[in-house]
Amino acid sequence: MHDRHPWAAGRPHNARAMPLGTLLLSVVLALALTGCGADSTPKPKPRARAPHLVELAEAKPGRLAYSPNRAGSLRALREVKIVNEEEGRLTEISVREGDRVAAGAVVVRYDDGILRAQLDKAAATRKQAEVDLQRNRQMKSKGFISDDAVSRAATVYEVARAEERLLATRLQSMTIAAPFDGVVARRLVDPGNATPRHTHLLTIIDPSQLVTDVTVSELIMPELSVGGAAQVRIDALGEQTYKGEIARIHPAIDPLTRTGLVEVALNPVPPGARAGQFCRVTLETAIREQLIVPLSALQRDPQGEYVFVYGKAVAQGPRAGDGRTGAPGAKAAAGKTAAEGGAKDGVRGGRGAESGTVRRVAAANAS
Repeated sequence: MHDRHPWAAGRPHNARAMPLGTLLLSVVLALALTGCGADSTPKPKPRARAPHLVELAEAKPGRLAYSPNRAGSLRALREVKIVNEEEGRLTEISVREGDRVAAGAVVVRYDDGILRAQLDKAAATRKQAEVDLQRNRQMKSKGFISDDAVSRAATVYEVARAEERLLATRLQSMTIAAPFDGVVARRLVDPGNATPRHTHLLTIIDPSQLVTDVTVSELIMPELSVGGAAQVRIDALGEQTYKGEIARIHPAIDPLTRTGLVEVALNPVPPGARAGQFCRVTLETAIREQLIVPLSALQRDPQGEYVFVYGKAVAQGPRAGDGRTGAPGAKAAAGKTAAEGGAKDGVRGGRGAESGTVRRVAAANAS
């Protein structure tokens, strides 16, 4: 009788061991059937899309006043740079920065000793030429000289007179007077300096007439006129605004910036105002009928400005408006007309609305 192997105890003699490959295949099949059973679980139904809310505002015709604000610097309307017409040595400058001068008051003197001597010489030459001319005329009347000799003497006399007038004019330019009532803004030289011709010596301004130059969009230029009202606030003088008026509108438009230059004058000049101070100018334009939409309805992208329009009451066109901002929160859309019942502009939420209910309409660039 043979002994059994220890691990074979309790197994029938006719039983056979299951192959390892069959065992692995059974396990894989069992896992696959388990996975297929998981897919049979019912999926939840998709939730209905929530309605997209769009805030609407009616585009209404109204009277819109556009008041552009521009920054500038005050300057004196009259400003003169005092320069010398003759070279020489300065002997007197009677004023300094801040001094008031009256029209005609002498402010600069040059050493004129040499010119005075030359003028005296020219005067003597002129007198001698005059005597020679008279003598030649007498001799001509007696037949002693020809007409040609008299003509030469007359020419010498006229040249002497011209030389005398030239030196007298040069002598006058050695003394320089103020051209108008004003204030000395700059002094660049001192007595004793020797200066060449056309040296900048002083700058005199008239502080009673102050203006500022501001740039304005070409869209606004047609609505401005000389004499139009303006408000000027000078930062150095606080929050108070001062009365101004449009003194000049320059005729040319800058082709690069599409802006023009407007000169605004302070009328009257407030105490404490000085040339060079920073100021802010508010221009007042004419009130016109406009189709107005809320500023919050305006959208922007690289192609420009546009609004979303709900309904069919607004006529489609290439541009929806002139892009001007007037009263707080208002936007002009002069290029569109509203039919009876009024068109609605999408203030917020227009980007997500269903196609066919909200239309995108282009707007002009803002000024």
